[in-house]
Amino acid sequence: MVRSDGRGQDKIRKVKISRDYMQFAEGSVLIELGNTRVVCTASVEESVPPFLKGTGTGWVTAEYGMLPRSCKVRIHRNKDSGRTYEIQRLVGRSLRAVVDMKAIGERTIWIDCDVIQADGGTRTASITGSFIALVDALNKLKKGGLFNKIPIKDFVAATSVGIIKGDVLLDLSYEEDSQADVDMNIVMTGKGEFIEIQGTAERKTFTKEQMDKLLTLSKAGIEDLIDIQRNLLKDVL
Repeated sequence: MVRSDGRGQDKIRKVKISRDYMQFAEGSVLIELGNTRVVCTASVEESVPPFLKGTGTGWVTAEYGMLPRSCKVRIHRNKDSGRTYEIQRLVGRSLRAVVDMKAIGERTIWIDCDVIQADGGTRTASITGSFIALVDALNKLKKGGLFNKIPIKDFVAATSVGIIKGDVLLDLSYEEDSQADVDMNIVMTGKGEFIEIQGTAERKTFTKEQMDKLLTLSKAGIEDLIDIQRNLLKDVL
């Protein structure tokens, strides 16, 4: 299958990540993944949800939203949906999996993912970009003397894969995702361990052999994304 942007079936889109994108947030990035653009910020709050009070344990949680004209047709502002809740819970779970919650103490790191332009992969871009914003926020706490070492256990990134007309493709644009027979979103750590696998047969069922190909391809794409993260954060981690 010839892709509209000319890249190979096993290639991720062009990635650009700009740190310190927002002036006031403790950590922030603009992540550009092809034509998808997401602003990810990390904010520190000196409190935790009620179920964690008195435990000495912190929390990382996320909110996700799309600007009204991030898509081809206008989205109503502040209109919550099941999709919104599902994505922000996914982002939160993905980040909590690589943070030492005990080490951050009784404080919450709020992650906000605001999609300013959507062309597929907004949830995966949100996870990949938010990790960098989170690390930068934790680094500021470290510089403030709250702990001696940034409490991160591993890197985390995410990508999409899918099957279109029998071809297995990495990092789907919206056009590709909308015609996929099968699509998956994969979240993985730097050690190659899975955090989440979301896979759906949209038009056709798929075999275990195809699933293995999808997972192998996603692993290679996520390794590329984590290499980008490592390079950006080499001054911190």
